[in-house]
Amino acid sequence: MTRLSLATLDRLPASVARPAYDVSTIEIGIVHFGPGAFFRAHQAAYYDALLAKDARWGVCAVSLHSVGVRDALSPQNGLYSLAVLDVETRLQVIGAVREVLVAPAAPDQVLARLTSPAVRLVTLTVTEKGYGLDANGVLDLNDPAVRHDLEAPGASPKSVIGWLIAGLEGRRAAGLEPFVTLSCDNLADNGGKLRRAVIAFAQASGRADLAAWITAKAWFPSSMVDSITPATDDALRARVAAALGVEDAWPIQREAFTQWVIEDALGPDGPDLAAAGAVLTTDVSLYERAKLRLLNGPHSSLAYLGLLAGLTTVSEAIAEPRLMAFITRLMREDIAPSLKADAGLDLSVYSAAIISRFANPALRHELAQIAWDGSKKLPIRLLGTVSDAFAAGRSVARLALPVAAWMLFVRTHLAKGLTLIDPLAPVLAECVKGAPDEDVDRFFSATDLFAQLGASTDDFRTAVAAAHQRLRSDPLDAL
Repeated sequence: MTRLSLATLDRLPASVARPAYDVSTIEIGIVHFGPGAFFRAHQAAYYDALLAKDARWGVCAVSLHSVGVRDALSPQNGLYSLAVLDVETRLQVIGAVREVLVAPAAPDQVLARLTSPAVRLVTLTVTEKGYGLDANGVLDLNDPAVRHDLEAPGASPKSVIGWLIAGLEGRRAAGLEPFVTLSCDNLADNGGKLRRAVIAFAQASGRADLAAWITAKAWFPSSMVDSITPATDDALRARVAAALGVEDAWPIQREAFTQWVIEDALGPDGPDLAAAGAVLTTDVSLYERAKLRLLNGPHSSLAYLGLLAGLTTVSEAIAEPRLMAFITRLMREDIAPSLKADAGLDLSVYSAAIISRFANPALRHELAQIAWDGSKKLPIRLLGTVSDAFAAGRSVARLALPVAAWMLFVRTHLAKGLTLIDPLAPVLAECVKGAPDEDVDRFFSATDLFAQLGASTDDFRTAVAAAHQRLRSDPLDAL
């Protein structure tokens, strides 16, 4: 079958949205590290909308390791299709990616882009691990890639921090202003962490003058991104090929909802991402906390309670009337009061959008997958809300139910002979070896997961024990 490309763009059916600009006129003004599925479904779609208004913001996508994206998209002139999953699936072709480079194979080209006067924004989706930070969020000078770049400064960098330093150093030598560096990874205070890591690298490499220049001149805004992006599979490829009439080697899919909140620090000549639908704010942390508590907390709650009820997916779970009523009350009466809204964040509207996302029939999001790593997720998704509830004198009875459901999930999962995917799996397995009535005490005693509750820990243990007993009788009637 013929491939998607600039030559075949005009042959696509009218139902497929195409770039609303002449792709051949686009300049490259953005370098993006980590062109995985989420970037292509999320940020690249915003850039695509921006390009309809301003041709300066095409993207050079840089992979630090994999050749997969380059090999898939280069024969397609950078084009790929995005399937937006809703009651009716919409297809659009994204043209924002004008170049794909693999850093080890083309180091000179990557550096040339980073030091180009036309490039004014560098964005990143390299996952939390890709920053080379230690457990305290500080640059780990013993990280293998970081260590390589410190010890071999003239070689092609292996770390994203090394590449940022190479680009910033080159711009300083050429008399250019630094590019704006925008992290799009799920790290709290991602801009601050990235800024400190880059400066720490410059200092550790003995370039105090470069560190001072970055400190004085460079911008590292924080951002928050959100959109569920299921992995590409053969079924998607087949559906897209049938709809396009041409082959797309790597189509992408995501839910209809998408959010990008950016600290309003993109520089005087930065892209007008607000015109493309992004939210610019002075405090990204408000949105981060709302996402963590109103989206991720209920997501985990649905997973553990839904699995106890014998359900399989998020959309099935939220369609169960008792679960829907519970999650709605949890969000409205227990979580929202712990949050602060601002002019751009209406918590009621945001909560309603989350429920709608959970109910999306086009997304088959497995509860079992969401249930992974509960010991890591629950302390940050739910226990902060619990602490705030105690401080405000509010009931924690409802908040105790998903925690108790998690403990029962561990017991039932292991009883079926299944592998528990959790960093504390051996410890948790010991917690469920005795009688169920004693599980809660063992979970509280054997782990430090509840230490953040301080003096309220015993009161919460009592609430979780009561919830645990109710859920063992009937997980839905207990709600």
